[in-house]
Amino acid sequence: MPHPDVVLITKADCHLCTAARAAVERVTSGLGIGWREQPVDDDAELRERFAEEIPVVLVDGVQRDFWKIDEARLERTLRRALGRPA
Repeated sequence: MPHPDVVLITKADCHLCTAARAAVERVTSGLGIGWREQPVDDDAELRERFAEEIPVVLVDGVQRDFWKIDEARLERTLRRALGRPA
């Protein structure tokens, strides 16, 4: 089964983004999957779409959380995507 695509949408000088990076890293590393970061600073479309919600976590293109990342919810979401028991 392929791994879910986990993307953290961030922007420069964002203290919530720093905490979100750490949360996403803890959850994904615990499950043995990767993730990537997508800054909005040079992407007008992303900046407009997520302007007031950054940081945002997307799993397979679906927004799953924003501002303060709920690690337990993210783990449950990823376990389901991986076909593992939550």
